[in-house]
Amino acid sequence: MHSTQQTLHQDWLTGVVERITYHAPESGYTVARLKVPRASDLVTIVGNFANIQAGQTLQLQGQWREHPQYGSQFQVIDYKETKPATLTGIEKYLGSGLIKGVGPVTARRIVKHFGLETLDIIEQQIDRLIEVPGIAKKRIKMIQSAWEQQKAIKEVMLFLSSHGVSTTYAVKIYKQYGESAIATVTNNPYQLAIDIYGIGFLTADKIARNVGVSPWSKFRYQAGVLHILSKAAEDGHCYLPQSELLKTAIELLSFEEHEAEEDAIYSVLAEMVESEQLVTDFEEETLYYKPSFFYAEQNLARLLKQHLSSPIEVDLERVRNWLARFTATNGIKLSPQQWIAVEMAAREKVMILTGGPGTGKTFLTRTIVALWKAMGKKIMLAAPTGRAAQRLSEMTGMEAKTLHRTLEFDPATLGFKRDRDNPLPCTAMVVDEASMVDLFLAHSLVKAIASNTQLLIVGDIDQLPSVGAGNVLKDLIDSEQIRVVRLTQVFRQAAESGIVRTAHQINRGHYPQLEPISNNPTSDCLWHSGGSEPEHGIQTICDLIEHYIPRAGFNPATDLQVLCPMTRGIVGTRNLNKILQQLINPPGEDKAELVRGDSILRTSDRVMQLKNDYTKEIFNGDLGTVMAIDHVDKEVIIDFDGREVTYDYADLNELTLAWATSIHKSQGSEYPVVILPLYTQHYVMLSRNLFYTGLTRAKQLAIIVGSERAIAIAVKQLKQQQRYTRLKERLEGRK
Repeated sequence: MHSTQQTLHQDWLTGVVERITYHAPESGYTVARLKVPRASDLVTIVGNFANIQAGQTLQLQGQWREHPQYGSQFQVIDYKETKPATLTGIEKYLGSGLIKGVGPVTARRIVKHFGLETLDIIEQQIDRLIEVPGIAKKRIKMIQSAWEQQKAIKEVMLFLSSHGVSTTYAVKIYKQYGESAIATVTNNPYQLAIDIYGIGFLTADKIARNVGVSPWSKFRYQAGVLHILSKAAEDGHCYLPQSELLKTAIELLSFEEHEAEEDAIYSVLAEMVESEQLVTDFEEETLYYKPSFFYAEQNLARLLKQHLSSPIEVDLERVRNWLARFTATNGIKLSPQQWIAVEMAAREKVMILTGGPGTGKTFLTRTIVALWKAMGKKIMLAAPTGRAAQRLSEMTGMEAKTLHRTLEFDPATLGFKRDRDNPLPCTAMVVDEASMVDLFLAHSLVKAIASNTQLLIVGDIDQLPSVGAGNVLKDLIDSEQIRVVRLTQVFRQAAESGIVRTAHQINRGHYPQLEPISNNPTSDCLWHSGGSEPEHGIQTICDLIEHYIPRAGFNPATDLQVLCPMTRGIVGTRNLNKILQQLINPPGEDKAELVRGDSILRTSDRVMQLKNDYTKEIFNGDLGTVMAIDHVDKEVIIDFDGREVTYDYADLNELTLAWATSIHKSQGSEYPVVILPLYTQHYVMLSRNLFYTGLTRAKQLAIIVGSERAIAIAVKQLKQQQRYTRLKERLEGRK
């Protein structure tokens, strides 16, 4: 009875938010310090806030609680914002970062000039800001626009928070829909999942429930099906078989104790096929594709077969004579396999060159490019990432670009300028790191190749498949429709590298012979037990970064990359990034910081892009460095390989810290030093090609930290992830 009475009794508290101690964007859960009139100490307030900024004046309703560790706290049940009543409050409110164009210095000037009337003047007579020294007309327009936008965003935020939605996405929702934001959310909440990065079906579903959309509505079922296929695409699948789609749909769409009905799902699937939201194919059962996946796969196979159907006429005798002169002049000796590969590249329309590290892929690519030059070919070179393109350029001595730049992305149409009607201006093309090329990029590339162009596809088939959907390199090889040269011989010089030897041992399924770490190592591939528990692994990684790696002559801030099998867990990327940020890039007077929920972004931080952003020409997996954080204009400037790109605060959820990254995201990159933590906690992700891909990212030094059992599991598990694709069957002509 006593607890009920205590719950019913509520206090009121009014004050100015002095600082935010903690704010979780997803839930809105906040711990903040409040300056209360006539109180000498700051008050700790705890509760869920839609949007909270230092300087806001809040009227709070709630209860006092005694926390065993932190003492007296005010537990907020409800609140409303009021205009700040004091000059200090107004100044703090304006300069808190709330309004683009107003930082602490500008706020001080404005409040000094207008005093307690400041907010009324901004609201009703904003042109009078010209009276404030140092504020130009251009800045006034920016402040006015930001003030109006802020009011509109607040409406959206309040609306969303009243429906239990995180306000992290309020700015993005407002930017996407403008004045119609609330109408869109009310009429079709599932549209958010389609239009806005970071909002998935589950969030949209929660909003839909709150605005009264029935859990059995067709609308919800359709959105659920599209969500399931999108999630499958994130795992690399181009389609789902009916049985798997149905099972997942029942799990997703069931509500409380009521199970979603099979018949209702079948009915929605039939309607979606009828309205062309889905396309079906048939193997042993019905297969469901999103249309873009189906047509890209079908068209890619058709275009490749068409391209292969017209052979190239070549005088092989001239090619052999050139090759004999070239090898003699350069003092090179080709193995019989390499000689055949060069001849094949002279006459094949499409050829695949694959092999592990140290097998001569680079040398052979360079030789083929030299031959093509001698044959008078107009050559273009491309790779999926900027770093891979840079390596290809260094290897051949010719310009190489990313595939997106080669195909000339057009922000106006969100497509590529190069296509069937406007093909690439070349007669020979090399695409390196082809294991990273997904279905859509492969389709765009083949679509842009002229009918007389020769294509050399170079990649390591034993690496992980692309981050995007499809398993293109494997499907091309398995179809046996394209000539393949698989290099297997490791050359003597490369075999001296412990990294190369270990990679090939892993590939053969042998437990690798690893040299334990020491102060006088004889190998470039080392192992540190780091204890069998992940907690010890964290300590070991920190010790290596602080002491061992600098002693070995490397700079942890620029030369090192930690690569993890997973994002979650103690030795996952999320946890490691926070620890490594403090270790490698700690706070300092010369560093600006931006606190976002429970994460901090700091100048000099290494960050990674999480999605393709075609307008910025920055793509999933690209690494950059934070150069500047502008609290006035709400912008962060990131350097990506010498190119500075500006991010609005609202777009920062496209970035993540990258002191530690997943092995998947590291594809196509190389780093001087790699630390690879492997623990049995990673069991579900451990596999031979994951271990192999992570290890072969290291150029000069690889250190494996973890348990022998985890290494054994990784080597044993040959689970090349099965992906639902039908490119192989389509190339074989079975479909």
